[in-house]
Amino acid sequence: MPASSVRLGMIGGGAGAFIGKVHRQAAALAGGIELVAGAFSRDPASNAETGRECGLPAQRVYPSWQALLEGEAGLDPNERINLLAIVTPNHLHAPIAAAALQAGIHVFCEKPAALTSADTRSLAQLLDNADVLYGLAHTYQGYPMIWQARHMVQAGEIGRVRKLHVEYPQGWLSDDLAGQGNRQAAWRGDPQLAGQGGCIGDIGTHAFSLAEFVSGQRIARLCAHLATHVPGRALDDDCAMLFLTEQGASGVLLASQVCAGEENALKIRIYGDKGGLEWRQEEPNSLIHRSLDQPMRVLRAGANHSWLCDEALCRIRLPAGHPEGYLEAMANLYGDFARAIAGSRSAAAALPGIETGARGMAFIEAALASHASEAKWTVLAPTAGVQP
Repeated sequence: MPASSVRLGMIGGGAGAFIGKVHRQAAALAGGIELVAGAFSRDPASNAETGRECGLPAQRVYPSWQALLEGEAGLDPNERINLLAIVTPNHLHAPIAAAALQAGIHVFCEKPAALTSADTRSLAQLLDNADVLYGLAHTYQGYPMIWQARHMVQAGEIGRVRKLHVEYPQGWLSDDLAGQGNRQAAWRGDPQLAGQGGCIGDIGTHAFSLAEFVSGQRIARLCAHLATHVPGRALDDDCAMLFLTEQGASGVLLASQVCAGEENALKIRIYGDKGGLEWRQEEPNSLIHRSLDQPMRVLRAGANHSWLCDEALCRIRLPAGHPEGYLEAMANLYGDFARAIAGSRSAAAALPGIETGARGMAFIEAALASHASEAKWTVLAPTAGVQP
């Protein structure tokens, strides 16, 4: 295999982990990225097995993230990794990212960036003084029709934005899976590993980030209620809130992991004074456009649909009628990262980065504070000084 310009290392994502395999498949689909090293699991057998499945030589499969960074530093610069994917439980994101950035390695991390706003600011300060890139895996931002919706809002096709409705119902945690030995459920319910929020941090941040990205508006105030429905669970599994943006739009955000029977039903609706848009993650190739005085129309993804915006078209691989989904969306983020490493400013700007991470942490902390308070509205802490 010819040497790739982007040499990827991975921390986490061993046998049984959902998101690690998604990252590896997406990076391969993006092209120009080669997985060359990993520290996939603390379990030696699982770590070695995953390395073999990925076709890695044994000497590039490391027992820990520290060993990976140390071992790669000793290699020729044209062989060592220059991009690190972090797909571990949340508590390791910030320390691994900080060490990699200090070693001059670009970082693509699962969200959240850190467990607190203070730790996120520390990463931002580190990035201010480092010649490296940082991306956050907000996968849904990779969907072409999300970019089409954002473009239409910016172009004024629905007029002045008045109302946002974003929801993310799942049902997979309706039972006590952690008590049944499910490792993915167990760490997500452990505050030491997951952080301050459960559902609000795991999927609520996706809904929040999508609302801000598509609308182009920042959420300024919110009124939140968090609940824990499964006995013995330490973190929230159900959230509902009202919010207001800095520009005066009102909104509703719902996120739940105890909606029995739901799969991964992320949906956003946005309304202006001239019309509205609706997108559903479970049918991501369609974007519904409603007008005040025209029939509803459905825009469909397709590389041959020249009427779509450039931002959408550059993220579509196939002609209309050939569905693209979650893997392709993640691959679009990896593709942007590869182009950014090669020097593309537009690709770097397209990546969700440390500012997205800072906004997500401010959102989690504001939601928790609102839930604990009797006040109607809770102001999100400023993230000034954190550059996109």
